[in-house]
Order: sequence, then structure tokens, then C-alpha cells
Amino acid sequence: MSKFHFFFIFLLSCFSANAQEEFILKGTVLDVTTQIPLESATVYFSSVKDSVVLEYATTDKNGLFKITTKKFEKPVFLKVSYMGFQSYVEEQKEITENKDFGKLYLLENVNALAGVVVKSEAPPIRVKKDTLEFNAPSFKIRPDANVETLLKQLPGFEVDNDGKITVNGKEVTQFLVNGKTFFDRDGAMALKNLPAEIINKVQVSDFKTKKEELSKQESTSDYSSINLTIDEKKNKGFFGKFLGGYGTDDRYEASMVMNFFNNKQKISVLASSNNINSSGFSMDEVFDSMGGGRNTRGGNSASGSGKGITQSNLAGFNYTDEWYKGFDASASYSFSNTVTENESKSKQTNFLPTGNFSTESESKSRDENTGNKANLEFEYKINPTTRITFIPKVNLSNSNSNSSAESFSRDEDEELLNESVSKSYRENKSTNFGNTINFNKSFQKKDRNFSFVFNNSNTNSGSDALTESKTIFYQDGQTDDERNQKSKNENTYDSYSADIEYTEPITDSIRVRFGSDFGWMKEMKDLKTFDFEDNSQSYSVLNESLSNYITSSQNSISPKVGITFEKNKFTVNLNSSTSIIDFDNHSLYLNKVTDLNKKYMLPYGRAQIRYKLDRSKFITLRYDYSNSLPSSNQLLAVKNLANPLNTITGNPNLNPNEKHNVNINFRNFDFRTRSGYSLFLRGDYNNSEVVSISVYDASRKRTTTYENISGTYSTAIGGNWNQSIKREAHTLRYGVGLNGSYSLDKGFTNGVLYSAKSLGITPRVYLNYDYGEVLTIVPSYSLSYNESKYSNYVTNGSSNVVHRINLQTTSYWPKNWIFGNDFGYTYNSRIASGFKKDFYLWNTSLSYSFFNKNMIAKVKVYDVLNQNQSFSRTISPTTIRDEENTILKRYAMFSLTYKIQDFSGMKKLPRSENRREGFRENMGENNREN
Repeated sequence: MSKFHFFFIFLLSCFSANAQEEFILKGTVLDVTTQIPLESATVYFSSVKDSVVLEYATTDKNGLFKITTKKFEKPVFLKVSYMGFQSYVEEQKEITENKDFGKLYLLENVNALAGVVVKSEAPPIRVKKDTLEFNAPSFKIRPDANVETLLKQLPGFEVDNDGKITVNGKEVTQFLVNGKTFFDRDGAMALKNLPAEIINKVQVSDFKTKKEELSKQESTSDYSSINLTIDEKKNKGFFGKFLGGYGTDDRYEASMVMNFFNNKQKISVLASSNNINSSGFSMDEVFDSMGGGRNTRGGNSASGSGKGITQSNLAGFNYTDEWYKGFDASASYSFSNTVTENESKSKQTNFLPTGNFSTESESKSRDENTGNKANLEFEYKINPTTRITFIPKVNLSNSNSNSSAESFSRDEDEELLNESVSKSYRENKSTNFGNTINFNKSFQKKDRNFSFVFNNSNTNSGSDALTESKTIFYQDGQTDDERNQKSKNENTYDSYSADIEYTEPITDSIRVRFGSDFGWMKEMKDLKTFDFEDNSQSYSVLNESLSNYITSSQNSISPKVGITFEKNKFTVNLNSSTSIIDFDNHSLYLNKVTDLNKKYMLPYGRAQIRYKLDRSKFITLRYDYSNSLPSSNQLLAVKNLANPLNTITGNPNLNPNEKHNVNINFRNFDFRTRSGYSLFLRGDYNNSEVVSISVYDASRKRTTTYENISGTYSTAIGGNWNQSIKREAHTLRYGVGLNGSYSLDKGFTNGVLYSAKSLGITPRVYLNYDYGEVLTIVPSYSLSYNESKYSNYVTNGSSNVVHRINLQTTSYWPKNWIFGNDFGYTYNSRIASGFKKDFYLWNTSLSYSFFNKNMIAKVKVYDVLNQNQSFSRTISPTTIRDEENTILKRYAMFSLTYKIQDFSGMKKLPRSENRREGFRENMGENNREN
């Protein structure tokens, strides 16, 4: 048994040893007037001394609550809160035995008492229709903690080492601040940079598209959205952070972020620069922008997976405001510049029916990317029933790359088949304008609705490239391929779409929808290649075999109809449409015109059933039937000779892709035990799938085209269970997860049908232990097992196992000191000779806060043992590829951080005082929410 397992068991044993006798507290909550049980009322116990919430629960459909707690020999409040009712408060001297509180009656709040303001405490958790709301001040965290730290304290929330957040087993894909986007929807900026002390509510709901949001339709997504509301008392002022650091090997990082809040107006400005592989802006409180370990969210490269060393520069701003009543505006702009240098080597085994061959390659590259992005959003509420939004976006990008590469291929007898060497320089530019217009009109009759959505995307891109290459073929006396060329590529892409839909309620439970989607797309690709001419010493000879002009256009109309049935705990959605498409393709190649005009009728159907077993237990079943078109490159019978080792030709006789998809999700979270689990099952079956087929000659030069294959499929199954336990200063969160996948792929190689069956299993165990505000220990272990079995290959199968162990520790003692460590170990069981199988990555950081914690001095070391590696093994249906890239190695850095904060009219209070203040809410607000 490893030391890690002993450590894991030791923590559990120590925790169990400190466990105390538990007691059961129960009762029933009723409306005093009607005697009707109140479901989802919040019942909680809080300390009389400091208002800290000790235990809480919500009532079931019969108004019953049951709380399991331990001995507490100090006065406590029993509090019951229900929207629209006055709170019930009862003081208890102590909790030392089981107790049945019997019937607890709540009195409905009456607003008719003019001039009377009835205040009640905000419960830690509240359920409002389809939204789960947490009162942030009810949860104790460090005074200087960020939003991510706050979320980790909320029941049902899980934040993994990669920064992915799930709530009750449902992944969160959108983060909003006061209902508006804060730089980006993935939440990296908000989670890492917003201080938790300014947050009033954390609201969790199902993710909705803008159309679903405006029309108040039910969500059809399997993802969640989080909205963070700012405390009104702290919604006027500013806060920010400035950081600068310099280290060994000329490593550096610098960043600043400033946020200005003035009620509904919010302005954020940020900038950063570093050469430590951090291309985002999601700084960790312990390691700042240092990647690896706990800080892999938002562009920081993870251990063992980075490709190259990146120098990054970033600047941007975000703005939101209500210009006048009913008119909201938001804008964001970002500038980014990254330069990545990388050296790579790989070894790839290629499967053939008659014998495998291997390809070894080495490359060196420098890539620079510069981007300018501007996003605007305007939402106007014309009247209470009519809303319109405009969302224009502009994206300008420029890039250049300089690379050199060499490779050779050998057969199983080590006989040389081909060899190539190349170098190239390429410049790219792109301009994109996109826009979305959403118009929504609701009517007096409930659920009657009309919506119109218009989208456009217009892109103009181009590239210039210089290429020198030589490819030598050693078999069959083939002529070698030698190139010295300049190419120019001009592309345009324009698409427009409109979605018109009308919803009519038939009964209180049934709604029907009908409408149509319209689409228009046109694309142009103009490639010209010129060979170098010795006499003129210029690229002046047009190479017609490597020049091509292609246009494609699509016109479509898709009538659609849908029905929704919603009754009690059931929600059923049925949707169907048929796309009628004209697909026209044109090519001018070698002075030959090729036209391909096709018409398609592509049906689509979706059936989704959601069943709410109880307040926090859901099951979703979804079936999709869909069709999609092949691309113009796959259809046009025109040769693509860009790769000397692979000639590609389209197939005009391809059929559309046709797929069936089944998705089942089950989620459950028990607030009473702070435990939850989720299960999922997904499956795809392809009646028709476009796949590439290849024929190799004796020198292993490929000729590739496309065919339709039927009978391929992929499945995935998995689950996760987690629980949180609190005992005085001890908080323990732990869980297990297991994901599995199985798939069948088919294709043709050298005219022989092959099949590849792939199995993947990934178990995971994780634990998070907090001792008050002093110590955090987070160990985790995961294993990835992949196995593939092949038919009609010389190779029958392959398998691979990757073990990952990680231990994170953070000490906040003594006062003003933070000592953090991330230790990881990765082992890859099977990898080609010349590649290291395992490595350790240890990062450490020590910081000291002074000037009232506004200044932080920090020393940190990346890759203390200087063992970091970047290697990977990828198993596909036709290859096994081992690859290693340049990776960031050991460096040390010293940095200074300065924090600034000022909220007008706000007195700096301890968290407990803020928590007490946050409990007092106007009951009239509750009635407005109703």
C-alpha cells in the first residue's frame, strides 16, 4: 500500500476518532391560518453569540424537517424562514438531546400595514421556482477569500483541480455578475478576482439560451448557470490588485485588475504580461499565475500536457450599465498577444493490414498570435411584454509562424520508406463580424409567445506562406518531391440565419410551438501557389496543381413544430423539423470546372423527458435524431496536393451523416446529509458516417478519399458521489467518481475494412480537509485506462494506463503567512523507448501580508525537483502516437502584490458582522420575488 493511501486512511481515521454523539432534531412547519404544510421552508440553527449557522435543512412536501447534529452546549436560535411569511425564531439554551419541536406555525406577512417594515433573517439556502439561492454571508470563509473559495463552501458544489465546477452533479458553463457577463461566460475572471465579501447571493439555475431566457421557456440544457449578486452596501466603490514579479531564467509576471462599481454601472480594467505559460487571467491566491497543480483554469498549462513556452500579453475592459429604465448595455474589449516556442519529437506506429510502419519526426516552431475582440450587448424592454436584444461582436486576429521539421518512416524490418525535411513561414490575418438580434413578444394569455432571432457571421481571412521542402521516396523508384514555393490564400465566409417561432398554450399543461428556420451561407476559397524561378530569383511561376478556386453556397428552410407538456413533476418536450437544403459547390482546378449541385431533405427530431422525483432529485431522458452534410472538400472530386505524403480527393457520391443519440442523466443531492451523487449514460449510433479511407503505396505515400460507413457507435457511462461533513473547526469533503467509455470505429485501409473497439475507464478519488482558517489539505488520485482491439490489422490491440496523484496543502498559520505546496506524480505505463514514463511536479509558495494585508510579498518555486515533463500517448483507430514537447522547467520568483479597496459608505466589518448584517432583509423584497 502506497504512502498516499496510508495518508488518506489516516485522515479519515483521525476524523472518525474526533466524532461526537449526534442528536436528531425534527418538527413540522405549517401555515398558521390554513394549517397547510409548507414545503421547502428553510429551518436552521445558528449561534446566539455570533450568528454562525450550525445546521440547516429544508422541509419536505409534508412540512417535515429532520436535522442530525452534535452536542452544542451554548445558546442557539432555531429559525424558520419561508418566502412571504414572517420568520419563526425560538431560542434554545443548548443542544444536548434528541428533540421533536412538534408543529411550528408561520404567520403570513401582510404588506397592508402602511409604514411598517417587517425584517427577517435571510436563510442560508432558498429555493425559488427553478433557482437554488445561497445567502453568501451565511457561510464562513477567510476575510480575504475570492469567489472560488466561497463556492467550495456551499453544499452541493464541487471545484476540481482543473477548475471545473459542478453543482449537484451538473457542470456549470455560465457565470454572471448581477445578471451580466463578467468578461467571459466561463467564469475564470469572476472566480479568481472578485472578493467573496462583496457577494450577497449565489443563484444556481439551469443554463438557458438567450431565446429561452427572453421567452421564459424551460431550459433544455444539461448544464447549470451561476449568477452572483453584489451586496447593495458594497455596490458603490472600487477594488483592485497590482502584481509584479521577477525570477530566475528571466521569468517574470505582471498584472493589474481594477473594478469600479457604482450601483448598476460596473467597469473593470485589466492587464497582464508574463512568460510562464499563463495565457489567461485567472490568478490563484497562493501561486498567482503559476501553472500546474491547482491553477490550471483559464489558460495556465497543466503538468505533463503543455506544448512549448509562451510569452503572453493581455489587456481589456468590461462595462455594464443601465442607461435608462428598461435599457441595459454592456461592452467588453480584449487585446491579446502570445508568442510560443516549442520543440517536439514524436514516434508514431501506423497500422496496415499487411504490416505496420513507424514514423519518427522532430520539429521546431515559433508561433505568434495577436487578437482584438470587442463584444457589445444592448437589451431594451420596450414594454412589460416586449423585449429586444442586439449582440454585435468584432474579432480581428493576426498570426505568424516559423517552423522546421524532419521525419522518416521505416517498415517492420527497419527498411527506410520515405524521408522528408521542410521549413516554412506563414502569416495569417482574419476579420470577423457577428451579430445576434433577439426579439420576443409575450401576450396577455399566459405562455403565448412570439420570438424572432437573427444571426449573421461575416469573415474575411487570408494567408501568405513560404515553404521549402524535400521528400525522398525509397521504394518503387518514385520521383522525389522538392518544393520552393510561395502561396497566397484568400477566404471569405458569410452566413445569415433567421428563427421564427410562435408558442400557443392549449391548456395549463400543454403548449405547442411552430415556426421555421431560414439559412443562407456562401464561402469562397482562393488559393494560388507560385514556384521559385531561378532566373528571375522570384516566385513567379504559377503552380496550377497546387492552386484552386472553390465556392460553396447553401440555402435552407426548415419548418418546425414542437409540443411541451408540463404537469406536476413531469416536463416533456417534443421537437421536429425538416431542413430543405440547396447545396451548390464550384471548383476551378487545372483549368477544369467542376460543379456539384445537390438538394437534401434532412429530418431532425428530439424527445426529452424530465422527472422531478423531489426537490433535489432529477432524472432526464433525451433522444436525438439528426443529419448533417459533408463539407465541400469532402464532396468535390478535386485533388489536394498540399502534403507531399498524402493526396486527398473528395467523393461526390457521399451521403449525409445520420446519427441517433440517447442521453440519460440522474442527479440527487441531500441537503440534510450534505451528500449527493449523479449518474449519466450517453450513446451515439451512426447509420451513416463520413470517414476517410487511405491507400498506401510501397513508400507509404497515401492517397485519401471519403466513404460512408454504417454501424459505428460510441457510449459513455459514469457517476460521481460526494459528501461534506463539518465538526467544529473541521470540514471534510470527499468523493469518488468513475467514467467509462466504449466505442466502435470502422474504416478502410488499403481497401480492407478495419474495425477498432476502444475501452476507456477513469476512476477518481478526492478529498478536501479544512481545519478552520488555518490549514487546507487536498489529496486526489485518478487512473486512466485505455484499451483498443483491432481487426484486419497485424496489430491485434494496444492498452495504456496513466496514474495521477496530487497533493495540495495550504497553511494560513502563523498570522499573515501563507505557505502553499502542490505535489503531483504522473506515471504512463506504456510509452515508446526514448520517452520518460513518469515525473514529479512540485510547486511551492511562501507569502507574507503586511500594511493591513494590503501588501503581499511572495517567494515561489515552480518544479522544485526540476523533473517536469511533457509527454503523451494517443491511441486512435489507425495509429499509436507518442509525443514530447518543450516544457517549462524549474524557476524561482519573488513578487509583490498591492491590494486596494474602497466602498463608499461601507465600514470594514469582520466576516461575522457582515454575516449578521446580511441576515436582515426587507420582507417586502420576498413578496416582490413572489
